[in-house]
Amino acid sequence: MSNIETGMHGAHLIQDLARSRGESQLKSDLAERHLIHFSRSVVVERDRSADLLTRAAASILTTGPTAVLTSHTAVRLHGCEAADQAPVHVVVPYRRKVRSKPDMIVHHSAWSVRDVVSVHGLPVLALEHALAEMLCRARSSTAFACLEQALAMRPADSRRAFVGLVADCVLSRADRRGSRRAASLLELATGLTESPAESWVLLMLADAGLPPPVPQYPIVGIDGTVRYRLDFAWPDLRIALEYDGYAAHEGREGRDSSRDLDLMKRGWIVLRATSADLKDPNRLIDSVRTAFRQRAVAA
Repeated sequence: MSNIETGMHGAHLIQDLARSRGESQLKSDLAERHLIHFSRSVVVERDRSADLLTRAAASILTTGPTAVLTSHTAVRLHGCEAADQAPVHVVVPYRRKVRSKPDMIVHHSAWSVRDVVSVHGLPVLALEHALAEMLCRARSSTAFACLEQALAMRPADSRRAFVGLVADCVLSRADRRGSRRAASLLELATGLTESPAESWVLLMLADAGLPPPVPQYPIVGIDGTVRYRLDFAWPDLRIALEYDGYAAHEGREGRDSSRDLDLMKRGWIVLRATSADLKDPNRLIDSVRTAFRQRAVAA
């Protein structure tokens, strides 16, 4: 198929292609599967059909000029990779009679043009508003991981201000559902967890009613230098919790054991979490509570 100059990120209005390439060529491209239908009015280039930008552009072309990318899609385009890539989420005004389809979720809401930014040439809801939507409506674990990533992208001294900005967006939503949950997630956020899995561990501890630990707690040597950082710590109790993510810990088992031994010599209780605990947290929660009891503290 010859290069197509019209469209956005490999997504095209059928009427534009018919005008620029001719009906005959368009039918040929469809028959040979160089182009595939995204909707009745939009086709995408097959070799780009899995790309988020292509599917996002196709969704905007399908829903029209008043549509804006929101929720998971907007947050991911802003750089938070914990957000789901599919389906694409768009928001349209209440008056628009547009329906969702398997690869596109349509939300109906009101927003201001001030809340919309351009990302890769696509209309995208500003990050604080898209996060507010996720914190209220999306799965808690995914929304919280995205919030942590959004905070991590900001200078440490501006993170609390951004949390306040997202909180204001939550309060300004006409739909009040999920606002209490969003407030609790915002209160827990630090921007210090280093992976979605660590964010999920932090959230699991909070859901179990445990006191929130300090993420990335530094252990300082007698010379004042930071020897290492703990994934999570309750420093007053000298309880440490490390998440053994496969990529982060592969090939460093010996170094981890040496560090654990050093910590225990310093009076720390060292606990470890794995990916299995993300599926069934009971073992991990019991281990943390046992450690609290060892310190004679109820949890």
